[in-house]
Amino acid sequence: MEPRILGLHHITAITNSAQRNLDFYTKVLGLRMVKKTVNFDDPSTYHLYYGDESGSAGTILTFFPWEGMMAGRRGTAQATEIGYSVPEGSLDFWMKRFDAHGITYNKPSEKFGEKYLTVLDPDGMKLELVVSKTPDPRTPWTTDEVDASVATRGFHHVTLTLASIKGTADVLTDIFGYKLIEQHVNRYRYATDTVEGAALVELVEVPSEKRGHVAAGSVHHVAFRVKDDAAHAHFRQKIAAKGFNVTQQIDRDYFHAIYFREPGGVLFEVATDNPGFTVDEPLAQLGTGLMLPKQHERLRPQLEATLPKLDY
Repeated sequence: MEPRILGLHHITAITNSAQRNLDFYTKVLGLRMVKKTVNFDDPSTYHLYYGDESGSAGTILTFFPWEGMMAGRRGTAQATEIGYSVPEGSLDFWMKRFDAHGITYNKPSEKFGEKYLTVLDPDGMKLELVVSKTPDPRTPWTTDEVDASVATRGFHHVTLTLASIKGTADVLTDIFGYKLIEQHVNRYRYATDTVEGAALVELVEVPSEKRGHVAAGSVHHVAFRVKDDAAHAHFRQKIAAKGFNVTQQIDRDYFHAIYFREPGGVLFEVATDNPGFTVDEPLAQLGTGLMLPKQHERLRPQLEATLPKLDY
């Protein structure tokens, strides 16, 4: 059987404060910090990973914290919304929680027959907590304050805002195997049937909107999931055959990656399940140590002295 894209693997964004970011995603939203490492291309800054207990594909939101970076601007050629799946009846809990923590949010609304709550993270990035039309079977990470009856299950969708959706839609359908399942005005929902969660991509077409600026509070790239290296090689060949400038496979320690920029301007990645986040830390200790890629291990004394101290 030909390899398939298995929904979203991870989404990577930018923050201008590592500590504030950590506090929001772990203490308010209730995610697990599954890995504390550094940006492979800029080891002077962290790369923080949040997700479920094991950092399962489809739950992983990661951040490059560039301290003090200017705020980004939402617009076209960007991923502009990250949707998390939450259980039926949980939105009242989340509104009360956001009120208690002084977090900006909008009252619940509805699209494609699903209730959702929009909330802004401390950098102004838009998150949506969505009550899916179909029950989400994924087991959530829970905390003393966020139990399983309300906790996020992982990604529900990601939204891309584009001047024109055609080229991006062609990538989703012709290369990644997604299908258009719903449309409302200028919003188009695409889905893959290979997974039960993290299966949706929404495209919003706004020809007159200004191009966005990627900085703090912006998504840096969107990664799609494949099972293993064989599937990775298959999709790299498929992407290259369509004329895209796609990178060679890059070892990111916890997954293998290839990158290309889709026609709408968003940076796409295809990432493997292997080897996973327990390759250098046991499951119970994920996210507790500073884990460095081997090429930067020689910098450990310097990095431990200069990276911001994080209070868990």
